[in-house]
Amino acid sequence: MERCKIRADLVRLVEFARKVYQTRDFIPLHEPRFIGREKVLVQKCIDSTFVSSVGEFVDTFEQQLALYTGAKYAVATVSGTSALHIALLLANVERGTEVITQSLSFIATCNAITYCGAVPVFIDVDKSALSLSPKALREFLETYGELRDGKCYNNRSNKRLSACVPMNTFGHSCESDEIKSICDHWNIPMIEDAAESLGSFYKGKHTGTTALLAAISFNGNKIITAGGGGAIITNDEVLAKKAKHLTTTAKIPHKWEFKHDMIGYNYRMPNINAALLCAQLEQLGSFIENKRTTAKKYEKFCNNNQIDFISEPLNATSNYWLNTILLKNHQERNDFLDFSNSQGVMTRPVWSLLNELPMFENCFAMPLPNSEWLADRLVNIPSSVRV
Repeated sequence: MERCKIRADLVRLVEFARKVYQTRDFIPLHEPRFIGREKVLVQKCIDSTFVSSVGEFVDTFEQQLALYTGAKYAVATVSGTSALHIALLLANVERGTEVITQSLSFIATCNAITYCGAVPVFIDVDKSALSLSPKALREFLETYGELRDGKCYNNRSNKRLSACVPMNTFGHSCESDEIKSICDHWNIPMIEDAAESLGSFYKGKHTGTTALLAAISFNGNKIITAGGGGAIITNDEVLAKKAKHLTTTAKIPHKWEFKHDMIGYNYRMPNINAALLCAQLEQLGSFIENKRTTAKKYEKFCNNNQIDFISEPLNATSNYWLNTILLKNHQERNDFLDFSNSQGVMTRPVWSLLNELPMFENCFAMPLPNSEWLADRLVNIPSSVRV
């Protein structure tokens, strides 16, 4: 890669990332930090011999997560995808129905929809929040939505619209109350994919708490992690109890008998993972403060160097899970990805648009000008907690 192909300010950005992380070594995109009581609590879990889906740490983590987010209930699962799958089932997403979502998202969003036998319908995102556009949602429903006996149908496909799933891209909140208001008008449950947005808020409320249910991820690259893991959050007691039941193979509680009353899933988070997350959650506040400081450093540098930096949306407070820049075009994006990675500074593009993948290319999609424009230009830059 010839340096002359890269704008001088982008070359400086690579060097600035090294200054931010104070190293000449390889800089990953987002690596976990285990700098608290992780070893202590994991050892305690091992000593207890309760390392699977039963144990004090699972219960403690659920209580602490609910307290942190302001949700009334949290149910810990083995992954963010499993959490979203169960949330969709609880919202009565059935085979043959459609689920409104965004194409600019990680594939897990649509995988979970597909697990239910449903089909995604793609609408556009906002350029500022990078998440599902309330304007595009309203236009879709005013064009194709039809209420029949209290349920909303797509009059184009004649299928029920069983849910709407906005995703909080890179930790930036969607306009959750606006989306919820539109969904309520059309009697469509809102299920928030908050996989990336633990610690982010919109109008003072934690992401996911406006929706009927929301899914959070604790994958190895998330702001706190147990290597994997997820959680459902909700304010509905009935749904929370059913979520715990479904994720525990739908086993009827009994001291020794194995009786199950429905098809369930082996989705419960193991106690040993929960022990790790209890320690991680203790540090979440400091992690977010650290990451927001890093974002401010990047933002200031970018503003002084004619680089567009994605800042938190209006009315939102972001965890800045992944810091993101917006380049001039697809070619400049590719040149920068090539250059930065060749220099040992890990950068990544946004995901391929879901409606362009072979599994979903036949799904209905509204015009997606913002999604397509962003997909050509977005680049994530190193975002780990600094130590």
